Amino acid sequence: MITIVLFAGGLLAGSIAAVAGFGIGSILTPLMATQVGTKLAVAAVSVPHFLGTALRFFLLRKHIDKAVLKSFGAASAAGGLAGALLHAAFASRWLAVILGVLLLFAGLMGLTGLAQRMRLTGAAAWAAGGLSGILGGLVGNQGGIRSAALLGFDIRRQAFIATSTAVGLVVDLARMPVYAFSQGAELIGMAPELALLSAGVLLGTVVGGAVLRKIEEKTFRRIVSALILALGVYMLTQN
Repeated sequence: MITIVLFAGGLLAGSIAAVAGFGIGSILTPLMATQVGTKLAVAAVSVPHFLGTALRFFLLRKHIDKAVLKSFGAASAAGGLAGALLHAAFASRWLAVILGVLLLFAGLMGLTGLAQRMRLTGAAAWAAGGLSGILGGLVGNQGGIRSAALLGFDIRRQAFIATSTAVGLVVDLARMPVYAFSQGAELIGMAPELALLSAGVLLGTVVGGAVLRKIEEKTFRRIVSALILALGVYMLTQN
């Protein structure tokens, strides 16, 4: 039964992330935490997260919006790393509540169409990237808040996912060595579980990528907004 659950969880997470730009950590971390505890779950999920993100990056690399990546993306990656380093010292349930409220707001803005009237450029793009990265790093939910901030940019669906994925890959490459050094032995002992999660995530990434290509632009933003709203509700109900 646990084999089916892990593979199905990975498949669902990979599929959602391929369509929305986030979801692997949000779905798999709570799932793994029921088995090994939150701290080890975060490190364990980083493995399928990295593999799924790397595959998504490879499939969508030609669609990356370089202008958004250089401004918002660079600030988001730097903020995410800083927030992750500060996580142990400053993380609290109130930060998670604040992030949950922000996600609710962003989701509602997207569903009502108000987010399309707001366009982030110049200094605002750098500020949005840095703030979303820091908040996401502190709470451990970088993908969701990053996608919420990206709703403020006028980019098409594949560029949206590709740019978000490129930022996520940078963060993954920075944090993976830390987890390997601090919890490497435990992660090696979880090799069968990680293989199942990774297989599910990789297959889900391919399936979700096929779905993404068939979604219309307006529908895409509504789907992302609805998922962001759902993540916000989840975070608030857990705190």
